[in-house]
Amino acid sequence: MGWAIALHGGAGDIPHSLPPDRRLPREAGLRHCLDVGIAALKAHKHPLDVVELVVRELENYPHFNAGKGSVLTSSGTVEMEASIMDGKSKKCGAVSGLSTVVNAVSLARLVMEKTPHIYLGFHGAEAFAREQGVETADPSYFITPENIERLKQAQDANRVQIDYTQPVQKEAKDAAATVPNGDSQIGTVGCVAVDSEGNLASATSTGGLVNKMAGRIGDSPIIGAGTYANHLCAVSATGKGEAMIRGTVARDVAAVMEFKGLSLKEAAAYVIDQVPPGNAGLVAVSSTGEIATVFNTTGMFRACASEDGYSEVAIWDSPLK
Repeated sequence: MGWAIALHGGAGDIPHSLPPDRRLPREAGLRHCLDVGIAALKAHKHPLDVVELVVRELENYPHFNAGKGSVLTSSGTVEMEASIMDGKSKKCGAVSGLSTVVNAVSLARLVMEKTPHIYLGFHGAEAFAREQGVETADPSYFITPENIERLKQAQDANRVQIDYTQPVQKEAKDAAATVPNGDSQIGTVGCVAVDSEGNLASATSTGGLVNKMAGRIGDSPIIGAGTYANHLCAVSATGKGEAMIRGTVARDVAAVMEFKGLSLKEAAAYVIDQVPPGNAGLVAVSSTGEIATVFNTTGMFRACASEDGYSEVAIWDSPLK
């Protein structure tokens, strides 16, 4: 048994030809955030503190679809969401509909620790943020030129899409809009961690889908769908939110471990295999320090490390391939 950590920066239809200017900053960001998490675990920080710290770092990178890099709704606004969960106590917190909070994951933790509730959304969540004195910014802080262009491309193609979708050529947009389930599907950041004593935690944060309807909520803030942790494992999922919610993906990994007696890797592969191809990915750790990173999409930006010296930053080659 030893500490272990895994994080992701979104899964989806990530082509092997992804330009270096889109690939390298994300790989560097994952490596930096992994190093931050490793240092925290080596300093004996509780996994709950570790996952919050790492996800905050991911939210601050404009190259990921969370926090500073959040994609835009069909109205051109930002609606961020996040959740966090402690495995031992099963305490958890979640937020949705944020437009000014710099680090949604930290507000989710405050919901967990400072209220009798689990989930706050929209105006209520924003009011709670002001009450707690968390860092906020004008909504323009989150709206990057890249995401304005990404929204325009999605609207031109009349589709809801996510971070790694390649631009649709104008002459092909009508055809693309009629392809069944042809929309791109992914984006999100998350982190899971376990310490040498078997304490587990998970956190997930996202800006959602490009060109999504205002008010749409995905799986990231939903406990059991995008985020889950108990005494067996911690899971953070990424994918088409609607598919993750239907499959209760994060909770199912723990359930399969408990009721079928499978290992973490077996359980994660089994659960992702139940989701329609091209829709899902997850990172997970077990109480004994196992790591699982599986997806049925083309790729998933991810990084992981364990106390025995194993370390990886990768995009493609899922174990489910």
